[in-house]
Amino acid sequence: MKYPIIVHKDPESNFGVTVPDFPGCFSAGDTMEEALQNTEEAILTHIEGLLLDNDPIPSPSSIEELLKRNNDVSAIWGVVSIDLNKLSERTKRVNITIPEKLLSKIDAYAEKEGETRSGLLVTATLEYISHHALN
Repeated sequence: MKYPIIVHKDPESNFGVTVPDFPGCFSAGDTMEEALQNTEEAILTHIEGLLLDNDPIPSPSSIEELLKRNNDVSAIWGVVSIDLNKLSERTKRVNITIPEKLLSKIDAYAEKEGETRSGLLVTATLEYISHHALN
């Protein structure tokens, strides 16, 4: 999943990052690279909290959508790719049966998004569960 971010940098401060799709989720770093790495960690931690509370994981907004609501011309917009496989330390190989045409669509979409088949299936499953879970 690719989430839009806003990077802020004042002359005498570190890089600060906010994540519009996750209210209250932010990070910082001495360098841009450090701030982006910290942002990935912050988003994953935020998602873990949402899952524990049975709250839905928000779908990524488009930067164009967010620009309509944010007129800060000094903001630097970017995108952070989040690998939901990092939420679990252990992985387990499973065997599932999927219609061949659907598997082709899954593979094509995963490649287009720069993900693996497994990564896409994990992301889709987590999104489905978070949006359909009964509280």
